[in-house]
Amino acid sequence: MNDVRGFGLGAIFLKEFVVPRFDKLLGRPHRLLRAVVILISLALLPAAHAALTIEIIGTGASQFPIAVVPFRAEAGLAQAVTPVIAADLARSGLFRMVDAGGLNPPPYEPQEVNYATWRARGADAVVIGSIAPLPDGRYDVRFRLMDVAKQAQLAGFAYTADATQLRQVAHGIADVIYEKLTGDKGVFSTRIAYIVKKGKRYELQVADADGYNPHATFWQDEPIISPAWSPDGTHLAFVSFKDKKAVVYVQSVITGKYWPVANFWGSNSAPTWSPDGKTLAVVLSKDGGSQIYFISTDGKGQPRRMTNSSAIDTEPNFSPDGALLLFTSDRGGSPQIYGMPTAGGDPRRLTFEGSYNVTPRFSPDGKSFTFIQRNGGRFNVAVQDLTTRQIQVLTDGFIDESPSLAPNGRMILYATEVRGRGILSAVSSDGRVKQRLTEDAGDVREPAWGPYPK
Repeated sequence: MNDVRGFGLGAIFLKEFVVPRFDKLLGRPHRLLRAVVILISLALLPAAHAALTIEIIGTGASQFPIAVVPFRAEAGLAQAVTPVIAADLARSGLFRMVDAGGLNPPPYEPQEVNYATWRARGADAVVIGSIAPLPDGRYDVRFRLMDVAKQAQLAGFAYTADATQLRQVAHGIADVIYEKLTGDKGVFSTRIAYIVKKGKRYELQVADADGYNPHATFWQDEPIISPAWSPDGTHLAFVSFKDKKAVVYVQSVITGKYWPVANFWGSNSAPTWSPDGKTLAVVLSKDGGSQIYFISTDGKGQPRRMTNSSAIDTEPNFSPDGALLLFTSDRGGSPQIYGMPTAGGDPRRLTFEGSYNVTPRFSPDGKSFTFIQRNGGRFNVAVQDLTTRQIQVLTDGFIDESPSLAPNGRMILYATEVRGRGILSAVSSDGRVKQRLTEDAGDVREPAWGPYPK
């Protein structure tokens, strides 16, 4: 089965499988997916340096002016630290980078900061620091965040890292700066997963949040969909097609080892992790209809059925505390979002605005959820407050799909299409900050934003 655009199947209800009933709902032709998994050793595929290019196409209403002074002794390093810090802050859309050049000498220590100079340049904060080699071949990296108005230090840390870790150290520094100046935890040190289609080849890729250091953890010549991170960031669940049906796998992103956890008769799809990492909610059709079940992440034991309806129930998602489950169902006649207690109980319809609302994803604070809403002929990312039911549509693409929230809830990663090609985009939870992530070599879909690193 190919989806309406070649792969991904994320913008349509019941993306993991197609049945005649569903074809009638969507008014789309039914094409059966025939797939055979090609399993190849993880070590055969070399990692690239950067695949996703991030373009900022929208910023916040007000931006905090900040200068990042090149750290002492970083010029000769294979990986400079300050360009990564500056790029992280800039792509958040919340910071305006102030020119830090032309100072002789530049400041590296607090007593060297000329606050009058930075006030004249319009900076409210200045980042300074240094990198020094250690006898064991590693580096001592130190930074300080200075408040120009108060002429005082806001934050300062020291890190020890080898050459391969300098980029991650830079992300960590940007996280500290972001949190100190915005009050929200930074997500620059997190990772993302997504699917890339290159010719006939499908790859499950993992990369840093800025698109660097991508590598494929799983690949084959048939579709892979629905990647989902474990809460500790060490495993991915995903759907691959084998023996002419969808099968749910779990893979260690550390070792590359993977195993089936749902391979029952019929379709096995839409995995999502419980907050404690011990359970997957999946959609199975083994008993006739497509219903939601709980199953152990090791694939052992029997699944426990959670929904019992004659409708299609799919796309489950746990609340942060694990007490509630969101899902998509057409039990009311059109695809809508419902919620139910994970301990059991009657589902309650949550969306009433519009005839098509799918793919719910809880916000990290559990107060709202992101989803896809059809507006006229467009499918867009929206967010609904659970208490007030107020809805805000955040995107304006033709087919936006597969929303995934950053662990701080401030950005939403999603898939869209530009000139017939799948790309990733990101939008802030207030709709003001927008990014576009493109990959030169392939068609990109099905993003999943990983958790904070442990």
